[in-house]
Amino acid sequence: IYMHATVIPCLEHDPMELDAFRAVFAKLLAAGNFFVEERNGAVAGFYRITQYEGRASHVAELGTFAIHPDWQGRGLARKMMAGALAAMKAAGVIRAQLLVEPENARAIAFYARMGFHQESIQRRAYRRSGEPGEIDDIVMVRFLDEG
Repeated sequence: IYMHATVIPCLEHDPMELDAFRAVFAKLLAAGNFFVEERNGAVAGFYRITQYEGRASHVAELGTFAIHPDWQGRGLARKMMAGALAAMKAAGVIRAQLLVEPENARAIAFYARMGFHQESIQRRAYRRSGEPGEIDDIVMVRFLDEG
């Protein structure tokens, strides 16, 4: 699903051939912090949790969160988010944060329903191949030790 036309614009890599993506996917899996949700024997969603180290070990970033379009609107994202937040809290995380593009209104609304709030905007945070200019990212945060 990473390379699905409606999913790829919101993730870290530009579109690529499946053979080239296999190396990217293998690296994600090897890191030990990438979680895949399957339905009917196929990947239905995934996410990554990156917990910081040292003085920031109470902080984790939730990234690469995506649901296959066939599974959107069926409660899978809510289930996956609840699992991710529970795993972070069990690991001692207090501050859960994520990045989302300003034009991704559906994701922003979902994250807000899951208790995240907008904290800041990272201006000109990244580039997409074949498109002019840079893309902003909204930083959204949820504190796991509050209500």
